[in-house]
Amino acid sequence: MNLPDFIAKRTINSKTGQFSASIYKIAISSIAIGLGIMLLALLILGGFQKTIKDKVYSFAGHMQVTKYTLSNSFDESPISTETDFFQNHKNFPFIDHVQGIAYKAGLLKTEEAVEGVVIKGIGVDYDSTNFKSNLIEGRFPKLETDSYTTEIIISKEISKLLKLEMGQKVIMYFVQNPPRYRQLEIVGIYETGLEDFDERIIIGDIKMIQRLNDWSDDQVGSYEVFLNDDADEEEAESVVFDAVEADHFVNLTNKKYPQYFEWLELLKQNVQLFLALILFVACFNMVAVIFILTMERTPMIGMLKSMGAQNRLIRKVFLMSGLRLTFKGLLWGNLVAIGAAVLQYYFHLIPLDQENYYMDFVPILWDFRMILGLNLLVLIVVLISLFIPVWFIARMKPIKAIRFD
Repeated sequence: MNLPDFIAKRTINSKTGQFSASIYKIAISSIAIGLGIMLLALLILGGFQKTIKDKVYSFAGHMQVTKYTLSNSFDESPISTETDFFQNHKNFPFIDHVQGIAYKAGLLKTEEAVEGVVIKGIGVDYDSTNFKSNLIEGRFPKLETDSYTTEIIISKEISKLLKLEMGQKVIMYFVQNPPRYRQLEIVGIYETGLEDFDERIIIGDIKMIQRLNDWSDDQVGSYEVFLNDDADEEEAESVVFDAVEADHFVNLTNKKYPQYFEWLELLKQNVQLFLALILFVACFNMVAVIFILTMERTPMIGMLKSMGAQNRLIRKVFLMSGLRLTFKGLLWGNLVAIGAAVLQYYFHLIPLDQENYYMDFVPILWDFRMILGLNLLVLIVVLISLFIPVWFIARMKPIKAIRFD
C-alpha cells in the first residue's frame, strides 16, 4: 500500500471541515477554469492562424516567382513555363504544386458604374482545390487548351458594388495601347473576407491575357508555388531561388502581404501573455490551498512526526494531495473546453464580424499534441509550485504542531 497516497486520499475525502471542503472545490475550479480557458484560447488561435493563412495561400500560393524588372508599371514581364524549375518542380520534396498565372489591370463597366479591377488569369494547371473553399456560388470557368473562355469569377464585394449577379455579362476594358475590351460572363462568386483580394481581383482564363498581351502559349506572368504543410518557408525560398533562372525573383507571400501575418503574430503574443497570467493565478491558488491544508492538518503533522515519520513522507502526503486536486481540475478543464470547442466547431455558435476578423465565425483547429502538451505543462508547473508550501513542513516542531489550534 502507498502510505502517502492513502493519507492524502483520506485527507481530501474527509467530510470534516466545511471550510477546507470549500477550499478544495475552489482549487479544483481554478485549475479547471484556467486550463479550459487556455485550451480554448490556443484552439481558437490555431483556428485563426490556419483560416487566414489558408485564405491568403489559396489566392497567392506560398511564394511567387516573377521576372526582375525596373519598371513601376503594373504590366508583367512574361516568363516561360519551359524552364527547368517549372517542368521538374516535383523533384523538390517540399513543393506540393506549381502553377502559371498572369495579372492584367482593367475597368469593369456596367450601365450604372465603373470599377477598376485586376483579372487573374489561370490555366489548366490551376489547382482549384486550394481555392474551392472561397467559392460561395457558381463554379470555376471551363478552361480549354485550344481556345480561351470569357467566363470569370468575381468577388461578392465587387458584385454588390456593381450590382452584378450570376449569369450576367459585363464589359471589361483593358489598360493598354491600343485599348481593348472583352465581354465577360459571370459564372462564380467568391469571398475571402480579405480586402486586398475581394475589392479588386477577379479570376479568368490566362489564355485571354496571353492573347491580349501578344504572348505565346508558354508565357505567363509568374509562377505560384505551393508548399507542403511541414515545409520551412525560409529554407524553401532559398532552395527555389537557387533553382530558378538568373533573371527570376522569388518572393514569399508573407512578405508580399505582411499585414495579415503581422496581425496574427500580434494576436499570438497577446494570447501567450494572457496564458502566462492564467497559469500564474492557477499556481498561486494551488500554493494557497496547500498552505491552508498544512495549517488545518498541523496536529496531524505533529502526530506523524512524533510517531517517527520522516519529513520526506509528510511532504509526499501533501504533494499527493495537491496532485489529486490538480488531476481533478485537469479532468474537468478538458471536458468543459473540448466540449465547448466541439459545439463551436460543428454549430458555429459564436459569430464574428467578417470585415474586422476576415471570417464570419470563431474557428477551431484541433491540435491534439498541443492539448496533451498544455496538460503536461500545467501539471509540471503546478507540481513545481507545490514544493513551496511543502518545504515549510520540515520546519515544524512535533510538540508545537500537536498543540497547534
